[in-house]
Amino acid sequence: MSNFLIIVIQIVFQLLWWAILIKVILSWLPMAGIRIDPYNPVVQMLNSITDPILEPLRRYTTVGMIDLSPIVALIGLSLIENILIGLLRG
Repeated sequence: MSNFLIIVIQIVFQLLWWAILIKVILSWLPMAGIRIDPYNPVVQMLNSITDPILEPLRRYTTVGMIDLSPIVALIGLSLIENILIGLLRG
C-alpha cells in the first residue's frame, strides 16, 4: 500500500512541478512578442492549479521586478515530497 501512495505522491508533485514551470515559461512569452490569452481555458486551468501555491509566496519573495515565488515553490514542493516519501518508507 505504501508503494502505491509513494507513486501517487510522486505523480501529484511532478504535475505541480510541471504546471509551475509551464506557467513561468508562459509568463516570459509576452517579452518575445507572443501574446497569451488569459481567458484561454488551458491558461485558466494552469492559473487555478498554480495560484494557490504561488500567490501566498509572492508577498515575501518579490525582489524589485523579479518574482522568486516559482523558485521557492519548486524547492518547497521538492522538500515536502521528499519528507512525505521518507515518512512512508519508514
